[in-house]
Amino acid sequence: MPKQRNAGILVINCGSSSLKFSLFDSDSLLQFWSGSVSPIGEGKGTLEIKTNNHKILESRSGNFKDLAIAVNEVITWLKDKKQDYPIVAIGHRLVQGGPKHREPEIINPKLLKTLDEFVYLAPNHLPEEIQTIKTFQSAFPDVPEVACFDTAFHKNMPPHAKYYPLPAKYEDKGLIKYGFHGLSYQYILQELMAKESAAIKQNIIIAHLGNGASMAAVKNGISVDTTMGISPIGGLVMGTRSGDLDPGALLFILKQDKLTANQLDDLLSKDSGLKAIAGKSDIRELLKAEADNPKAAAALTVFCYSARKFIGALAAAMGGLDLLIFTGGIGENSTIIRSRICEGLEFIGIEISKTRNKANEPIISKNKSRVSIRVTPTNEELMIARLTVDLLNHKINNSYGNQNNE
Repeated sequence: MPKQRNAGILVINCGSSSLKFSLFDSDSLLQFWSGSVSPIGEGKGTLEIKTNNHKILESRSGNFKDLAIAVNEVITWLKDKKQDYPIVAIGHRLVQGGPKHREPEIINPKLLKTLDEFVYLAPNHLPEEIQTIKTFQSAFPDVPEVACFDTAFHKNMPPHAKYYPLPAKYEDKGLIKYGFHGLSYQYILQELMAKESAAIKQNIIIAHLGNGASMAAVKNGISVDTTMGISPIGGLVMGTRSGDLDPGALLFILKQDKLTANQLDDLLSKDSGLKAIAGKSDIRELLKAEADNPKAAAALTVFCYSARKFIGALAAAMGGLDLLIFTGGIGENSTIIRSRICEGLEFIGIEISKTRNKANEPIISKNKSRVSIRVTPTNEELMIARLTVDLLNHKINNSYGNQNNE
């Protein structure tokens, strides 16, 4: 890739209520700065950008009533700073690309048309992600942009884990188990393999626990199962998402309340999970309230029970477990939740050390624990930057090779 002073790879990560963005050096992939706009859609929010040594480059409040407003604010700031931080490529996290689009791709009109056709697979995420891409294309028309799909990590799941026991016509329409949080899982696995190449032969469960939460079973370096399915609603009980439900429960809701598909989607995505049980979804708030609030205590019990149950199921799916990795906002920071999840799993070799866990050490299992338990910070933005650089360098090298062969 052509190199300029401070030439950067801009990474865009759209969330349900936030926008995260970072700039990485295009050669070293060291981060220049990172920023966020949060919350979005809840009235007053904050745009903050700071360097790795915590120097504040920008911090101001605003009414970010939707993602489009946040995106335009970020673009305005970037253009004001373009002399300091010239952008040579942009990497976007996309939640979904359909069954045939998993690996990173350079964004072009054909891909955008395909993404539009698969909006029905991720109606809560894809429309805004596509619009964000188009806005950045308009703002930076000469900068190549790359789509990095959150489903890529799970593309090689075996058929018995990937396909639903439903008529084939639904599979033809894209109804399969995709899995999500793939960029996080890919980063965690890359970091692990860089330090311990022998881990490629281990049975690993990675628990990405945040407001959205999932787990992946990794065997011989490949995702063989994961808790989320066609959407990020399934699997574990989450902050505002229901997790797995009996299909009969959905039929009951539809019949009793006569909901539309969109209303049901909103119920399961935005008004279920911990929020439905306790009235709030933030684990930190629930932990503070549990002593005096039975509903908060109940929500935490359900969350940990759900996580514990899926660890057992995924370990069974792999025929054993060697390594359990906690990551994500809750997984990395909540010693109490990690401890409660691990309690009762001694029968599969999980024994957590109270002292190591409380100290937030990288390895928190007891010495005698058959399963190693670890805490590893994830970095989806760095993973996107890596994938973006790899793809663009591959394209440049191929182009150069083709010219030499002419």
